[in-house]
Amino acid sequence: MTWAPSAWRDLPIRQMPVYPDPKALTAVEAEIASSPPLIFAGEARALKAELARVAQGEAFLLQGGDCAESFADFHANAVRDSLKVLLQMAVVLSYAAGAPVVKLARMAGQFAKPRSSDTETIGAVTLPSFRGDIVNGSAFDAAARVHDPARMRQAYHQSALTLNLLRAFAQGGFADLHRVQQWNQDFVAASPQGERYAALSRQIAESLAFMTACGVDPARLPQARATDIYTSHDALLLPYEEALTRQDSLTGDWYACSAHLLWIGERTRQPDHAHVGFLAGVANPLALKCGPAIGADDLLRLLDILNPGNEAGRMTLITRMGADLLDERMPALVRAVAREGRQVGWVCDPMHGNTVSAASGRKTRPFDRILREVRTFFAIHAAEGSHPGGVHLEMTGQDVTECTGGAQAIGEAGLEARYETLCDPRLNGSQSLELAFMVAELLRQRRRLASIPSAARMAAE
Repeated sequence: MTWAPSAWRDLPIRQMPVYPDPKALTAVEAEIASSPPLIFAGEARALKAELARVAQGEAFLLQGGDCAESFADFHANAVRDSLKVLLQMAVVLSYAAGAPVVKLARMAGQFAKPRSSDTETIGAVTLPSFRGDIVNGSAFDAAARVHDPARMRQAYHQSALTLNLLRAFAQGGFADLHRVQQWNQDFVAASPQGERYAALSRQIAESLAFMTACGVDPARLPQARATDIYTSHDALLLPYEEALTRQDSLTGDWYACSAHLLWIGERTRQPDHAHVGFLAGVANPLALKCGPAIGADDLLRLLDILNPGNEAGRMTLITRMGADLLDERMPALVRAVAREGRQVGWVCDPMHGNTVSAASGRKTRPFDRILREVRTFFAIHAAEGSHPGGVHLEMTGQDVTECTGGAQAIGEAGLEARYETLCDPRLNGSQSLELAFMVAELLRQRRRLASIPSAARMAAE
């Protein structure tokens, strides 16, 4: 079949905003379509190659960033601080695994949010639900909640600025391994995990000094001076995605140039609907969120549509089932994928299945449940002989209080101190680093088991 960027418009669609002014929508789409792409095809191909290594157990994926990016809170320091935490976590994980860590930010495009209901009611007033800053405003008033296509223009420009910052930080010396200690923020440095990170930083500094003494100057190695940061988001708002789709002049393939990787969410993964139909035609690496309702047959059908050639690095499967259901639902999926020989990377999202309501009515996520889901994810892969390929986190570099627990012992009463998210609760920098150290220990255990003979390994397990 011949695919075109606009083909999704002939398919059923869910989670689509209703714009009151179709002419204004068409004008914004045309403006974005004539603007430069945000990412380039070669970058997406490079990420696909790295994700192929993740699927083979030769690398680990760290995907993290904001629940929903904000227009009002955008500034360079926020981008820098979130990148600091990602770099800290990547160093911790890479040091433990002895393998590369692919860094994939939920940034520069994570503006749209799916909703369980089209409307929200407070008291006697019912208004359209907030669908992210790219669609409407979060304030609960009629004017803010209008679906406004002009917001796509602002999302495009903010994404371009964010990408410029990420590239400058990643390639301009900020990510130099000689600066690992400078990534430790004050509020994290004072915590137990901050102290552990400081100790690790000293070990890295000693390793770099040893290399220099041996005649290998790390300052001359590109891998020590810079890093690659890729971007990702939920491909929810298809008018925006279509407007940023470009045909690669080298290969003739179509690429969604709004981000390096796009994912399909739990609410938009219907095989015969618009979101799957659109992403089936672009050559980017893709991810699919797998909640507790997805069955093995459903998953294999989606893989047939989205990756018919079984291309390595094309598909990442992100499980988001909750700490109580993962052990029950995930093994059958892993076995089905292995039985059919599908090349996928398995990644754990321990955030979305563990959202609860506090007594105050605030949504939160207990940190102990997040940790339990990650441990279960690793245990399942150990039992099935497959690779735990990464983690996907909603997190921020800011000192927020949105998830309870952790070494900071944030209680429900503490949620009110700095609860700043536009949508779902995020891990703060300290909690993110604490989780990274736990994942590092799990990776270290797998590395030890892999280094011993198979008979001894079976006895150890």
